[in-house]
Amino acid sequence: MAVQSTSKPAPAPAPLDVRGDFPILRRQQDGRPIAYLDSAATSQKPRAVIDAMTSYYEYSNANIHRGVYGLAQEATDLFEGARERVARICGAETATTIFAKNATEAINLVASSWGRARLEPGDEVLITEMEHHSNIVPWQLACQATGATLRWLPVSADGELSLDDLDAVLAEGRVRLVGCVHVSNVLGTINPVQEICARARAAGAATLVDGSQAVPQLPVDVAEIGADFYVWTGHKAVGPTGIGVLHSRRELLEEMPPFLGGGDMISHVGFESSTWNELPWKFEAGTSPIAEAVGLGAAIDYLAELGMECVRAHEAWLTQYALERLGEVPGLRVLGPLEVERRGGAISFALEGIHPHDIAEICDREAVCVRAGHHCAQPLMRRLGVPATARASFGVYNEREDVDRLVGALESARSVFGL
Repeated sequence: MAVQSTSKPAPAPAPLDVRGDFPILRRQQDGRPIAYLDSAATSQKPRAVIDAMTSYYEYSNANIHRGVYGLAQEATDLFEGARERVARICGAETATTIFAKNATEAINLVASSWGRARLEPGDEVLITEMEHHSNIVPWQLACQATGATLRWLPVSADGELSLDDLDAVLAEGRVRLVGCVHVSNVLGTINPVQEICARARAAGAATLVDGSQAVPQLPVDVAEIGADFYVWTGHKAVGPTGIGVLHSRRELLEEMPPFLGGGDMISHVGFESSTWNELPWKFEAGTSPIAEAVGLGAAIDYLAELGMECVRAHEAWLTQYALERLGEVPGLRVLGPLEVERRGGAISFALEGIHPHDIAEICDREAVCVRAGHHCAQPLMRRLGVPATARASFGVYNEREDVDRLVGALESARSVFGL
C-alpha cells in the first residue's frame, strides 16, 4: 500500500515590496502619489540603475575596446561585463548576445541581414496577428525587397494562437521564417513559443521571438525555447532606454552579412573592401551605448536578486487581483485570456460608452497612469473589431492599491459619462 505524503506544498512567494526602490514613485500629482500602470510601454527605473549610470559618467567615462589606458579598459570591462550578465539571465551565449538600440532595431537587423540574404520569390514569412508593429514592418520591407510573401497566423476570439493552424501553414512547405511575440503587449497572452519554435524547425523554418514583454516578467531561457532569434529591449525590464538585445545562434550570425558598417564591426578596412570583426562586435557598428549597457547590467542584477520566479509570482498575483476587480466594473470587457496562468501583466479592456482616450484622461486626473490607443498593434485592433483599447500593465513596483485606484478612476469615468 502506497504511503500518502503528508508534506505540505511550498508556500507561494510573498508579493514583492520594492516600491521604495523607484524614486519616481515618490512623486505626487495634485497631492496624490502616482499609480503607474504603463509598464508595458516602459518600466520605471530603480535607484540601482540610475546610480550605476551616474557612476559610469562620473568615474569611468571613456570609449571602449580601442583604448589601452586604464580608464578605457575599465569602461570596456563594465560594458562587456553587462553583456555577460544579460546573456546569463537569459540562458544565452555571451558571444551571440548582440546589443542594439532597442528590440525594433534588433528585428530590423535580422530582417535586413538574414531576411534579404535568404528570402526569395515564393517564400513566405509567417507572423501572428498579435504582433507589435516592430515585428511587422521590418518583414513587410524584407518581403517587398525580396519578392517573398508575408502571411498571417490568426488569433482566436480568446486571444490565443492555434498550433493546428500553424501546422497547416507549415505543411505547405513555403514558410522560411515564423515570427511570434512571446507575451502580447495587448492581450497579455503567453504564447507557447518553445512548441512553436520546435514545429517551425521541424518544417525547415527559422524563428524569431519578440520577448520584449516576457523578459521583464518571466524566467526566460533562450536555449530552452530554441528560437533562432530572440529579441528584447532594456527599457521595459527596469533598464534604460537606448539599448536592446538580440540572442541568436552562432552559425547563423557568422553567415549573416553585417547590418550597419563602421567602427567596432570591422577587422580590416582596405581601399576596396573590408573584413568583419568577431562576434558579437560584427553587428555593433560605431560607438556603443556604453552607459546604457551599464544601466542594463544593473537592471539585470536587480531582477536577478529579486528572482525571476518571484517576479512572475508577483505579476500573476497582481494580475489575478486586477482581473477580479475589473470584473466588478459594469460594462467592462477584458480582452485576451482570463486565466492568469495563460497571460502576463498587461490587461487591455473596453468600457462600454466611453472612448479609451477619455478613460485615460479621467484616470490621469486621479494620478493613475494607463495607456490608451492601438498599442502599436493596429492589425490586432482590426482583428478584435475595436479602434483602440485602454490598457493597464504592471511592474515589480505595483501594489494592490494601484489596482484599487484604477477601479476607482473607472467608476469616476462612468459617473462623468452618466453611466
